[in-house]
Amino acid sequence: MKNRASSFPAERPARAWYRERWPWLLMAGPATVVVASLASAWLAVASDDGLVAQDYYKQGLLINQKLRNAPAVDAPQLGATVRVAADGAVRARLLGLPDAPPSPPATVRLKLAHPGHAAPEVVVTLTRAANGDYVGVFAEPAAGRWIVTLESDTWRLPTTTVLGLLTAIDLGVAAGRS
Repeated sequence: MKNRASSFPAERPARAWYRERWPWLLMAGPATVVVASLASAWLAVASDDGLVAQDYYKQGLLINQKLRNAPAVDAPQLGATVRVAADGAVRARLLGLPDAPPSPPATVRLKLAHPGHAAPEVVVTLTRAANGDYVGVFAEPAAGRWIVTLESDTWRLPTTTVLGLLTAIDLGVAAGRS
């Protein structure tokens, strides 16, 4: 019965729940979280960044062993300037090596590695030329970030990081005088 004096509105027929907006609004938040978590899980599985080596513990022990067995370097007096040409020719000039015995080494090793990559480091053996420089050839000079080390059997210069194309690298005291 309708009473015209009543302050209550006339009853409407009940609507189905899916025709109301509030259930959809309440379900939107959890649904968004589920979709975002599935997308994150897919990204984690599909893109392996490979930053950690599988045998990181062995590599760490090997590094500690190398450091323990490495002879003391007179670091403030040694340095080198390394130049890499566009065709891959490498020329290194050592600074601070004594001319008196012990004589300079016949060969030195230039080690190049990409940080965070599982690829093995590139080792370029440089031989002593008549003018005292060390020369060799780098197979694939490429741009990127490189960890560079120059060493012989008796000494090793401090490691440096180079960003970009390898053209000029200063190590040891040569890095401080630029």
